[in-house]
Amino acid sequence: MTAVESPADGVPLASATGRWVLACSVLGSGMAMLDGTIVTIALPRLGEDLGASLAALQWTVNGYLLTLAGLILLGGGLGDRYGRRKVFVVGVVWFALASALCGAAPNSGVLIAARALQGVGGALLTPGSLALVQSTFRQQDRAKAVGAWSGLGGVAGAIGPFLGGYLVDGPGWRWIFLVNLPLAAAVVAIAVRHVPESRDRTASGSFDVLGAVLAALALAGITYALISASGEPSPLEIALPAVAGVVCGWAFLRTERRRTSPMLPLSVFSSKLFTSMNLVTLCLYAAIGGVFFVVPVQLQIAAGYSALRAGLATLPVTVLMLLLSAPAGALAQRIGPRWPLTVGPLVTACGMLLLTRISPGSSSYVLDVLPAVVVQGLGMCLFVAPLTATVLASVEVDHAGVASGVNNAAARVAQLLVVAALPLAIGLSDQAYRSPHAVDTAFGKAMVICACLCVAASALAFLLVPSGALDKAADEGAPVRPECTAHCGVTAPPLEPGSPSTQGTPGTG
Repeated sequence: MTAVESPADGVPLASATGRWVLACSVLGSGMAMLDGTIVTIALPRLGEDLGASLAALQWTVNGYLLTLAGLILLGGGLGDRYGRRKVFVVGVVWFALASALCGAAPNSGVLIAARALQGVGGALLTPGSLALVQSTFRQQDRAKAVGAWSGLGGVAGAIGPFLGGYLVDGPGWRWIFLVNLPLAAAVVAIAVRHVPESRDRTASGSFDVLGAVLAALALAGITYALISASGEPSPLEIALPAVAGVVCGWAFLRTERRRTSPMLPLSVFSSKLFTSMNLVTLCLYAAIGGVFFVVPVQLQIAAGYSALRAGLATLPVTVLMLLLSAPAGALAQRIGPRWPLTVGPLVTACGMLLLTRISPGSSSYVLDVLPAVVVQGLGMCLFVAPLTATVLASVEVDHAGVASGVNNAAARVAQLLVVAALPLAIGLSDQAYRSPHAVDTAFGKAMVICACLCVAASALAFLLVPSGALDKAADEGAPVRPECTAHCGVTAPPLEPGSPSTQGTPGTG
């Protein structure tokens, strides 16, 4: 790999090198974002082809989320130490090889294992792509470059459901994974030829591998217990993994408290506002994760939509977020974050309740689906940018990148847990997801649960978020204006790089 070092004062965004770096980072992060939205569209067809149970479909989603959520906080730190381009390229290659294994999987067991490997690659390339942008461009171009990275990368999330539906209905579900191979080849070629290497010369200390392992084991144990409970297991089959998960979680917190360079610096939770915002994040992204897990199943199994139509059905959500997230962020800066964070989840909850109109008799997309996804999208536009701004404003400037990484990981943990718990809560188990009647009955319950989670998030925001949170932080010099202003990812809040002066990257520990 060519050892090209980044210029000391950074690269101009308008230069040829700058354009190549932006293209490389956008394609890399977009590949991972694409995978976050494309797989759920394929679940019904995938289950039919592989004869998979509902539990296997849950693990197809959660295998990826488990390793991604457990390791993403380490990704930025590895790049700082060993070279941001190098770690990014390793993540892209890893992701591509795991995607090839997913596409060739002969059964659900191999697919789940391959999805877990995909998550490892995603944990390296997602923060790595942002680290490339943050470290390569000169200071006066950095905010514009990060904004472009966020907005252009989000387009991949927008086209994911459409592309997934097209591939599932056309060449088959395996191509939702195989499509990553040419993208990865292009990213690696650009990175090796055009992207300068950079690293943090002051980075020192050991990596918190033990913390990452304990976090992943804690999530795995609790997730396994929740998914198993929706079948007909013995009490011991539920109790053992649940207890193991709780013990690993306790050991994780104990380890993080004692380490000098922890993966998750618990000191950030000394801010009551930061802790409150992460509780709001858990509720909101559990609700969103639940919706985007069950809606494609309802549309295809109960309403008889093709995979392509099901993918197109939710496209207005991401389009609205892409268009309106920046104005919503500006509104929060003017009036404060409290009301957007209170009203936005309530509007989103209304959209989720409107989704209950989707049924086996839903023949009109315009009447039965479109109003619901538009209302949901408008609600999400209201709260995503204020959520990120308030998270950044709740900690000291030097911890902004870490705070963003923690908040992003919290959203992924929320989705991991809701995908595991929701089928149990709505009574959908084993092969019942193949029955239109069973799916339709469970779907209504799911939307009510997701709407209630949004209402809980709204109540928490109203009670715990002061209207002047951003004004107070601005007086203290905190980075209250997120650089990722245009964001349409539905899987997690945007990763923010933190203060340019500190060169911090999300997940550095």
